[in-house]
Amino acid sequence: MAPSLARGIVIVYILRLQSGRLYVGCSADAETRFREHSTGRACLMTKVDPPTSVAYIEIQPDYSSARRRETQIKKWSRAKKEALIAGDVLRLKTLSRSHD
Repeated sequence: MAPSLARGIVIVYILRLQSGRLYVGCSADAETRFREHSTGRACLMTKVDPPTSVAYIEIQPDYSSARRRETQIKKWSRAKKEALIAGDVLRLKTLSRSHD
């Protein structure tokens, strides 16, 4: 499930869960974090609703930036998160204006 990323590269990621929900997180050690999610050791949400795939990865310059971006994305609607995952910039801009 985990893409190959070097330890120390800070990322924000979105996981698709078994239920269809999306989980947003960040890490400086992607391989370990994805393994923890897959085995139910990362958090309660992925323990009871395991991930099926990595839907999105965004590299950040540092952990502080990653935390800010994670917080920003977590506030977004599902439609806006799906537009980000799809790389649909036009839809993302439209949803940003409409606050959907």
